[in-house]
Amino acid sequence: MALNYYENMTDEEIVSLAEKDRSAEEFLLNKYKNLVKSRAKMYFLAGGDNDDLMQEGMIGLFKAIHDYNSDKQASFYSFAELCVKRQIFTAIKTAARQKHQPLNTYISLNKPVYEDVSERTLVETLAERESVDPEKLYIMHEKLKDIEKEIDEKLSDLEKRVLILHLQGMSYQEISEIINKPTKSIDNALQRIKKKLDEK
Repeated sequence: MALNYYENMTDEEIVSLAEKDRSAEEFLLNKYKNLVKSRAKMYFLAGGDNDDLMQEGMIGLFKAIHDYNSDKQASFYSFAELCVKRQIFTAIKTAARQKHQPLNTYISLNKPVYEDVSERTLVETLAERESVDPEKLYIMHEKLKDIEKEIDEKLSDLEKRVLILHLQGMSYQEISEIINKPTKSIDNALQRIKKKLDEK
């Protein structure tokens, strides 16, 4: 069946057809692909990349199509968004549990910030705001290396993971779910991080 056949139908009607009609399923997967993409961009997967999160989000969307129950009050959109976020969170939690791979959470200052867009590194991006003077660039590079070393030496593995997730803009609740610790532990970890990094 042509995909435009579904354009005048509600999502809920299309979902009811998707169980027996592959083209209905395909229509919904295409329709909600941008939702998945926008949610995947909000997070970071240790040891993975945005494509991995996008794939996880699409799995969540697929599950939403097959698990949606129209008798429940939530709209399909709300249910799909919830399933996508849960699937992405599960992938992040799984990666975060791999404690024996510390390099997964290591932030390299010399790795391209956006590999698919440009080759500019974090050092170059930060330095660009200050000056293009090579001497200042070198000094900034050395300062950043010192900060990186200080974080590595002073913070525990838990504190490093909390800091990375916090710097990505995640809430205490989101960090708590990913690393499987109460929100109070997250708050305590951030207080310790601030204290340790303020010490001279």
